[in-house]
Amino acid sequence: MNERKKISIQILKNTLSNFILYAVIFTLFAGLLYLQVNLYLYASCDKDLRFAAKEWVEQKEKHDNTDSNANYLYRISNFNVIAIERGEDGKINTNSYINPSYLEYFSDINFDDQAINKIYEMNINNNYHYRAINVKYISKVTGETSYVQLLVNIDSEKAMISIFSKTLIVGCIIIILLILVLTYLLCKKSLDPIVKNYEKQTEFVQNASHELRTPLTIIQAKQEMLLKYPDSKIIDKSEDIALTLNETRRLTKLVKELMDLARADASSEKLNKEQIDINKFIEDVSTPYRELSNIDNKSFSLDLNATKKCLADRNKLKQLMIILMDNALKYTEENDSIEINTSTSKDECVIEIKDTGIGISDEALKHVFERFYREDKARSREKGGSGLGLSIAQTIVKLHGGSIKITHNKPKGTIVTIKL
Repeated sequence: MNERKKISIQILKNTLSNFILYAVIFTLFAGLLYLQVNLYLYASCDKDLRFAAKEWVEQKEKHDNTDSNANYLYRISNFNVIAIERGEDGKINTNSYINPSYLEYFSDINFDDQAINKIYEMNINNNYHYRAINVKYISKVTGETSYVQLLVNIDSEKAMISIFSKTLIVGCIIIILLILVLTYLLCKKSLDPIVKNYEKQTEFVQNASHELRTPLTIIQAKQEMLLKYPDSKIIDKSEDIALTLNETRRLTKLVKELMDLARADASSEKLNKEQIDINKFIEDVSTPYRELSNIDNKSFSLDLNATKKCLADRNKLKQLMIILMDNALKYTEENDSIEINTSTSKDECVIEIKDTGIGISDEALKHVFERFYREDKARSREKGGSGLGLSIAQTIVKLHGGSIKITHNKPKGTIVTIKL
């Protein structure tokens, strides 16, 4: 199973686990919302029923000692509440304050004389829905028991709940599907840096292996050739020995660069910052390069105008300048020019290295700081380049909290701008 397949499976596992978690949370939330809406819609009805029950009992107590008690019609002030009075046997009292036409309609409804003062729902003819409460009263005078069944129609509330339920279900389905898609995208996005780092690491190992193998192969081949002629004089094999030494130096330089990058990746680099006069520093560091430029018939000039000292690690800054000046010399031809400028912008120290060399393509500008990237690999190897110099330069600048960028120098060449 290749690594990409493993990563895809991991994304699916993460998606599934996160989806289940979010779906459960959202379902619970939807359930609580549904219950809350139910309670809210029925709260007014239940309040009316309890008030009517209290009102009925108060009227019974008020007229308990009157002679007209037997024929008194107990009225409920809330016209939304239907009051059905019942005798001790639970049958409807025809003297109830209720529309006579309703008596037949309500005559067959259930009545439980044990369910007292508890609100319940009932259905009539499978079409009409009511909230109801049963109230019991025992006369203190006669000892007779009577009941009242109070009802409030809740068809409109039921219709609202039905519409809300359907909307909630459809909304839940849509949102759960969105959660699934978003969870997948988020899991994929969260693993993207890991995938990219893994790909970069794999590419780095492959490139490093290739770069190390080339000089080792040359050294091994030349050493084996020397062993074939043990009686040869050194002067006869000086070219082979020189080539071996050059490859050894290149190998040593490459290993050192790899170690620098490894330490930077491990965040183990410690900077010893100090206040540096950047003008004098560059003038000193560039001295050997000015001499080399004169030998190669190249123009090398300095325009140093920084007005403030720069807080930096002297050794790292020297390494940075050596990399950039070395590149400038490598990729310029005879009669080309190299110019280093310094200036101060706000609280930043700005260094520019300009050259009129072979330049760089637009495509290469996108990848120039990538490790082992070389626009012309054959030319770079011929000049001793490994493709790590600019990666190290960028690492040094980032360690100082600065920025580095490379742009075209018209009509030809490049400009490297560093801000520290």
